[in-house]
Amino acid sequence: MAYKNIVLVGASGSIGRIILGGLITAGGYNITVVSRKDSSATFPSDVTVYKSDFTESDLQSAFKGQDVVISALGATGLGEQKKLVDAAIGAGVKRFLPSEFSSSSQDAAVLQLLPLFSQKSELIEYLKTQQSAEFSWTGIATSLLFDWGLRNGFLEYDLANKTATIWDGGDKKFTLTNEKDLGKAVASVLQNPEQTANKYLFVSSVETTQNEILAALEFVTGTKWTVNNTTTEEQVHAAVQKLGAGDFSGAYALVRATAYSCTPGLKSNYATDEVLSNGLLGLEPASVAETVDLATHLDA
Repeated sequence: MAYKNIVLVGASGSIGRIILGGLITAGGYNITVVSRKDSSATFPSDVTVYKSDFTESDLQSAFKGQDVVISALGATGLGEQKKLVDAAIGAGVKRFLPSEFSSSSQDAAVLQLLPLFSQKSELIEYLKTQQSAEFSWTGIATSLLFDWGLRNGFLEYDLANKTATIWDGGDKKFTLTNEKDLGKAVASVLQNPEQTANKYLFVSSVETTQNEILAALEFVTGTKWTVNNTTTEEQVHAAVQKLGAGDFSGAYALVRATAYSCTPGLKSNYATDEVLSNGLLGLEPASVAETVDLATHLDA
């Protein structure tokens, strides 16, 4: 039976907003957003907002009568997820979706690049110890977000200045996921509880390369772009130096490295390195050219 009563924690963040939009688009859910008491974030009128002090007892009150808790907490909140799990179990919640929605925390090479993600992998192990006939979990790895990362420059294609930073020649294949497919994947998990219980799922919208994205951008804009060539070694070294100096922006380059880099053992092409759950979740392949065209025009 599909789940109906859904709690989303972290709904005001970048990923949380995408998931909330996907659930609203899918329709048929009673959605509650758990927000911190001092948060000024606003949400659609048909979403219930529960202001919490984030103690386990208060979270358990927020989760009472709910089927699913989805965590979209960002990097600074990853350490709080065990508390969410314990509160969910105490409240009788049936399913927990941890804050994966990025590069796979089950990939040793990702953890090597991003030690912060060890908190994610540890939570998956904890969830495995807590699963029962009454409580299950689902992890969703998306790799990086394609259209989102094009529009805001995270993928290092600068739409305004028409410049691109290309790693290691730009021909390495990897997968990326579009916003609507992330939202649809989450909604599909809730609609298919039995098939998705206690599983770590991999999804993608496109299998591509940096050079393919660059070519699509040059075609759409009708302009030859300026390319800044770099290497995995240069990017990772600079990122580690920044982090060591207390500059958290270094972490962004390491996140990009989980897709772009030539790090040994990295499984960044989910189409060949993992088993995709696109079919199970009803996701159709997207076009790189169409995604680039749409993202470019939305930005204009």
